[in-house]
Amino acid sequence: MSVAPGPLGPQAIDSAKSSHPLTRLLALRRPLVMGILNVTPDSFSDGGRFLDAGAALGHAEQMVAGGADMLDIGGESTRPYGGARPIPADQEWDRVYPVLRHVVGLRIPISIDTMKASIAAKALGAGATIVNDVWGLQRDPDMARVAAEHAAGLIIMHNRTTVDATIDILADIEAFFAQSLALADRAAVRRDRIVLDPGIGFGKTPEQSVVAIARLERLKRFGLPLLIGVSRKRFIASVGAAEPHQRLGGSIAGNLYAVGAGAAIVRVHDVAETVQALRIAAALEATRQRDD
Repeated sequence: MSVAPGPLGPQAIDSAKSSHPLTRLLALRRPLVMGILNVTPDSFSDGGRFLDAGAALGHAEQMVAGGADMLDIGGESTRPYGGARPIPADQEWDRVYPVLRHVVGLRIPISIDTMKASIAAKALGAGATIVNDVWGLQRDPDMARVAAEHAAGLIIMHNRTTVDATIDILADIEAFFAQSLALADRAAVRRDRIVLDPGIGFGKTPEQSVVAIARLERLKRFGLPLLIGVSRKRFIASVGAAEPHQRLGGSIAGNLYAVGAGAAIVRVHDVAETVQALRIAAALEATRQRDD
């Protein structure tokens, strides 16, 4: 498992200093940890726990102290296994803004997890620097324009409206990404600010989610950083029965595998535990390389 790349050269360091916050983090060439902050009552794992702004801010501070490199704030549950209840944009913003206006002071990049271009635009105007679109620019036609106009970082996630166990899920992901990147290009979104996410659990059977993780290296052909979101997902229970709050071990195993396969960012609920696991893996790899 390669989790501890070598140091950057002077030119790469200078470039990173003058670029977008997401690009600067990626230039560190180590696995990055994105902490999940769900300001929702109905998220599949922690819905309701951080709906109160004070509780959300406290959790954000805890994740930063635990080593989070960035935070991802969402005010509308996307519930990958169905049952999501869409909410109006004003309600989503009322959930997000009281938290966002405080967490931007934590001095790490903030991502807005939304399907709505109007929410993305407001959040970017309020200090967020990354848009995490679980429909990869293919749901709201204004999303690519908003990302480009705000010079934002952009996470393009694969999704499907229906689950089809008969399809080649990697081929479907690749076709989806090609279409999303074409939309990004037409809107002049900078390629060096785009990250791809195969969307574990979204529009996929548990078995297809396992395939997407196991064959993650295939997506490196796009030449873009990869984000993986396996945290507490249902595919873990398909391997060994466990409720969402009991899936820490499976989450860490999936994240370590994904990083070894090339993931640049892991999106997690359990920040401190994931950071510890990644650091131990990096220390072991560095020792192995030194001994070779």
